[in-house]
Amino acid sequence: MTVHGLRMLVATLAMLGLASPALAAPPAPVPAIAAPTPRPPLIPTSSFTERNGLEDMSLSPDGNRIALKATTADGKVHLAVLDAATRAGKSNLVMPPKNTLEWFQWAGNHRLLVSLSALGTLFDAEVKFTRLFVYDLDTDTFTVVGTRTMGIDGDDLVFTDPAGEFVLLSIQQDIYQYPSVWKFPLDGTATKNGRKVQGAKPNVWSWFADDSGVVRMGFEFLDSGAFRVLYRRAEGDDFKTIAKITEDNADDTVWDVLRIISDSDVGYVLKPNDAGQVVLRKFDYATRTPGEVIFTAPDGWDLSDLSLNETNQPLAVTYTDDHDRTVWFEPKMKLLQARLEKAMHGNEVQIVSRAKDGSRMLVWAGSENDPGAMYVYTAANAHLDLMVGYKTALDPQTMPAPRPISYKARDGTEIHGYLTLPLGRDPRNLPLIVLPHGGPYGIRDKLDFDFEVQFLANRGYAVLQPNYRGSGGYGQKFEDLGAGQIGRKMQDDIDDAMDWAVAQGYVDAKRVCVVGSSYGGYAALWAVTRNPERYRCAASFGGVTDWNKQLSYDRNFFSRKGAKNWRSRVTGEQQGFNLDMVSPVEQIARLTRPALLAHGEDDTNVPFKQFKMMRDAAAKAGKPVEILTFADEGHGFDKEEDATKWLDTLGAFLTKYNPAY
Repeated sequence: MTVHGLRMLVATLAMLGLASPALAAPPAPVPAIAAPTPRPPLIPTSSFTERNGLEDMSLSPDGNRIALKATTADGKVHLAVLDAATRAGKSNLVMPPKNTLEWFQWAGNHRLLVSLSALGTLFDAEVKFTRLFVYDLDTDTFTVVGTRTMGIDGDDLVFTDPAGEFVLLSIQQDIYQYPSVWKFPLDGTATKNGRKVQGAKPNVWSWFADDSGVVRMGFEFLDSGAFRVLYRRAEGDDFKTIAKITEDNADDTVWDVLRIISDSDVGYVLKPNDAGQVVLRKFDYATRTPGEVIFTAPDGWDLSDLSLNETNQPLAVTYTDDHDRTVWFEPKMKLLQARLEKAMHGNEVQIVSRAKDGSRMLVWAGSENDPGAMYVYTAANAHLDLMVGYKTALDPQTMPAPRPISYKARDGTEIHGYLTLPLGRDPRNLPLIVLPHGGPYGIRDKLDFDFEVQFLANRGYAVLQPNYRGSGGYGQKFEDLGAGQIGRKMQDDIDDAMDWAVAQGYVDAKRVCVVGSSYGGYAALWAVTRNPERYRCAASFGGVTDWNKQLSYDRNFFSRKGAKNWRSRVTGEQQGFNLDMVSPVEQIARLTRPALLAHGEDDTNVPFKQFKMMRDAAAKAGKPVEILTFADEGHGFDKEEDATKWLDTLGAFLTKYNPAY
């Protein structure tokens, strides 16, 4: 791979339709819309799929540069860097074809770490390989970080030097070895000058370092299903077993090691409390003794992340109720958050990236019916400048606001979700689209702008998004309820969501379809296969169709023990149960309702073979399946025209089998 030269991004940004930023006028509040409302105009599909092409924006530690993922109209993905003060282009790196940009992050102020993935084969099996690269902005070089021979997973980052001089990477030198930890310089000589700093240990698949880059902890996975926690206080000390986690102390299996502080045994973890709620607390790693609880989110919500300041004290925690929330511990940041929310008329405000000294920040503001905009905040003059707006052709006043709902599943479990009612229609006996989220575990829907929801609502459908058992954010106990329940109780929750909407009078029980992507695509296909009496049709993008084959593919991304645990989580402990019983391909004879099957040919999450198996099985059995494929697309859409084609095809399919009017 070669760098396409250090050059300004003016042409690229112009192609993306990004004009020179001006001082932002805060968006006006969205007025409440009194009922009855006129039916809104039919909005062009392209307005919902419109993209400015800019994603994943991140400030350099000194706040002088903004790195971002930029996708051009032809679907090419760029890693672009802008001057944070002027937003002028500074450099641009085009991602190679057939590679997926997994993530990137700053290493100091002049280098970016970049993870790329690509499909390959191993022992005749399709495998997704990842590799880590460093992009040096000063020398305009893009080089691999790793050894000449490596295993499948090449981007398991253990530590990044704050100055950007080196990283610690956990790698297998080949697929037959356990991972060891290597120190690689980031000056372009990693392959030649990397050195091993921690040797492999049998069954240790996860390594952790402290804030100075000393490897201090490892997780050793045992064949019994338990794992040991190995720990040392300082470099040169021997590792000692400080814990053995078994089924008898299963509440300790959730560890999110946030920071181990150098020259200390104390750090921070996100860990469930006795009620199963993930909280922030201090932790003594040497004795495995939980310390004081630093913060607990209100109303039982799980914490999802922690930021620490320069002195290793908590700066902020995040959690999601119906919206993403940030709680700042630093008084001036708490005050700034409040001022920004006031300036944005109560819209949701997120500080998405921040210079270490707080001199500059990236701020997003929007709502569940407003895709919002990104701003650059400069502390020195308290200026909030518009950087880019999202889906600017849409008028928030023509977008319905989803509302939170809850209902009891058939076994009494309380399930939360969101209901969106179309504007301009009597909210009774409506056609319904059930839209389950992907994942399935640890993922959830929330009150944010969803272009697919708004497209369907504009076409006249009510849209219901259930956070079925196994979804994240509602506590570990709720997530664990989904273990072994794919296609069973998790599917019951989706059916019960429909029943709730019917019982409330919102929905006509005879006019319901299910639509989803990834796991949601599976749930849609399984809904019409398992319960054709309930649903008129289903549409799946990138959905799993054969669970046993999907798990065989997934094991390429896990350690041996991790793959076993993942399979156990999906299949559960019930004797005699086989995933073929809940796989649409294996149950194709039961399919009687029309289904739309769509997939990206370069999908590395749910491989294209899953689509082909379902397509071929349906054709052989003479089943009513319509197909749609996308070349050069993966587990989502890089090209705006492909996203538009998906929605247009979906709209036509729904109009044919479940017309809104």
